[in-house]
Amino acid sequence: MYRFKPELRIPGPVPVPSAVSLQMARPVVNHRGAVFHEKFPDVLSRLQPLFGTKNPIYMITGSGTAGMETAVSNLVSPGTPVLCLVGGFFGKRWMELCTAYKAEVHVLEFPWDRGVDPDQVADFLASHPEIELIFMVHNESSTAVLNDVEGVSRARGDHQALLVVDAVSALGGTPCEMDARGLDVVVSASQKCLMMPPGAAFIALSERARAYVEKSEASRYYFDLRKYEQFLAKGETPFTPNIHIVFALEEALRIMEEEGLENVYARHLLMRDMTRAGARALGLELLVRDEDASPTLTAIKFPEADSFRQRVREKYGVEFAGGQGIHAGRVFRVGHMGYATPLDVLTALAVLEIELKKYGQATEAAERVMAAR
Repeated sequence: MYRFKPELRIPGPVPVPSAVSLQMARPVVNHRGAVFHEKFPDVLSRLQPLFGTKNPIYMITGSGTAGMETAVSNLVSPGTPVLCLVGGFFGKRWMELCTAYKAEVHVLEFPWDRGVDPDQVADFLASHPEIELIFMVHNESSTAVLNDVEGVSRARGDHQALLVVDAVSALGGTPCEMDARGLDVVVSASQKCLMMPPGAAFIALSERARAYVEKSEASRYYFDLRKYEQFLAKGETPFTPNIHIVFALEEALRIMEEEGLENVYARHLLMRDMTRAGARALGLELLVRDEDASPTLTAIKFPEADSFRQRVREKYGVEFAGGQGIHAGRVFRVGHMGYATPLDVLTALAVLEIELKKYGQATEAAERVMAAR
């Protein structure tokens, strides 16, 4: 059935506010001209509160994976000893990227329904003083797990390793606090909690990480952050940027600033708790325990999940995401990030209760969560 208004409840790309979409239709400007020179560094600086840093933010035209590869290509030389924390599809992606750049890759595996254990990280580092870089995921969207990045950062103690964090599905949905938590590299992207179309990755470095990049012998060209730093000083990028993403980012940040970041984070927590309460009221089993639950999406176990998702999409126009990796076909994932409200959660839950013929149970449970806030 044709749906003129698809209801995307997936973990990205997310729905985009109309005010942000309109910015994508603005006339093109010269990316080496005065208008862009003035706007670009100002817009990027407004990302600093979301990253929780006073350091510069760099924009790479590309996807979230382009941002991840930017981090790896600037840090990893052949033979660099690295530790990858793998508890899902995107932790595995860090491992694959480091392997592609010929690092000496060490892996700590964690269950794909639990958070990373900082104590295990501490034990590993104690017996591996040579590790130079740790790669982890803040919000593992393949499993709907929010990892304890602060705990992992503390687990390093006085170990030399830099901590590199994929915050693609976290930034803007939960506090990052890069400087306060001692995170060295943080990567994110446009199409998740930032409420924009795909097309840009963002990356920030600590002072330690910048010094490491300067001395790194890693091969890179398009992703060379030294070039991005040089050009940002004059309000440009070294290569042609996604100009309209900059316009869109300016508007998306205006919307978030108007709501207030604390309110943005509280809204995501509310939507998480509503979704989990609604799923439980329907007798559905959640993949992740409460203490590890992501504020930006929820994974729900379901037999023959993909055929169930297809029925829901065809009958109601609501699209849920499937499982990834070992959870493929066994779970569906409900996105509640970025341009989403409690009403969107109620809509998604209403569809589930209608399809399961348990009328009113999920929405009533979710409404009780709302009333308690």
